[in-house]
Amino acid sequence: MHDGTRLRGTGIVHLVGLLGGESFAAPSREALRTATVVAGSASNLESVVPPRGARVIRFGSDLAGMLERLAREATNGERVCVLCSGDPGFFGLARLATQLVPPELLKLHPAPSSVSVAFARAGTNWEDAVVVSAHGRPGGAQTAAEAILRHPKVATLCGPDAPPQLIGRLAVEAGAGLRDVLVGTSLCEEREKIWQGNLESLARGDFDPASVVVATVKAPPASRPNLRWGRPEEEFAHLRGMITKAEVRAIAISKLELPAAGVMWDVGAGSGSVSVEAAAVAPGLSVYALERDPSQLQVLRANTTGTQVKVVEGEAPAAFDALADPDRVFVGGGGIAVLESALTRLRPGGRIVAVYASMSRAVEGAQKLGAMIQVSVSRAVPIGEDGSLRLNSENPVFVCWGAGSGPGRDR
Repeated sequence: MHDGTRLRGTGIVHLVGLLGGESFAAPSREALRTATVVAGSASNLESVVPPRGARVIRFGSDLAGMLERLAREATNGERVCVLCSGDPGFFGLARLATQLVPPELLKLHPAPSSVSVAFARAGTNWEDAVVVSAHGRPGGAQTAAEAILRHPKVATLCGPDAPPQLIGRLAVEAGAGLRDVLVGTSLCEEREKIWQGNLESLARGDFDPASVVVATVKAPPASRPNLRWGRPEEEFAHLRGMITKAEVRAIAISKLELPAAGVMWDVGAGSGSVSVEAAAVAPGLSVYALERDPSQLQVLRANTTGTQVKVVEGEAPAAFDALADPDRVFVGGGGIAVLESALTRLRPGGRIVAVYASMSRAVEGAQKLGAMIQVSVSRAVPIGEDGSLRLNSENPVFVCWGAGSGPGRDR
């Protein structure tokens, strides 16, 4: 039986993950039971009973120096058990340990991570999630907020410099759309606490910095269609017929290939019909509707009430300065200078759709974006009293799209 004596030549450094003070699987328990040295943070050391005779080492601020010391002790035959939180290979001590401890001396014993538990509490899968660690990383809170803005499912490991409420405030300021939010604190412990709400209430709250924040795109109500676009013009308020026609709108939105989350600009939004339909198709998208005409702004605000569309009064491209970089842009008004300015702000992998009535502008747009079609629509209207129909043609419109790939590159 192990009695705590040094076993020269058989030394090892075990990184043993704990969750709720428990290790997982027989090898983890054996690593602790046979340890001659047990090291870890104060909280982790309090949660276990070290073997009789084992030396106990409490971590200080110099983790690198401590790991180098433990590696030397293992080389001299000590069996070292380093207690970690959750999975040491997931934003944990393993990254540093693999740099400082010889591989033949290092073994990892993961416990479930707090992230996996947080998603379990949220009742959802997480293989498609983006995970950010804001703990002890400069600018970590801003990085987390940016991830929430850009991705539909994000988990953040918080810390003293990046508490949940700061991440919520920065995400709201960045323009993140509708999100369901869960904050998990002391997961799998007796004092476990689960909070659920939205980004705005997260920003106003006061939370333990040692928490996990899960933010997911809020699903639209089941009764509300979310894959319907190209709605009739009659469903929107508009002035003097100044609205993107239903058929052109349907094509434009299909060419935008809207992501589940991110930022969209609707430049020269007019009635806001494109913004409203984009918001319904992608509820997690932050949609900014830019308009300079005071008479149109009243109509725009009426049409966007109750949606996540944010109305921005101003003239492009100067108004772009106040906005987050876009993943998608619809240009319904303005000249080529507006398109050029939008291209300089477009994020990698982004896409722009621009519509023009003028052939000369459309050709320039196609040269900058890469693809163009002409949309000619003729609508059936009654003629006479016998139910006959005739075709009433609309003015042709040119639709250009792409991301600055050049002629013919994006079809």
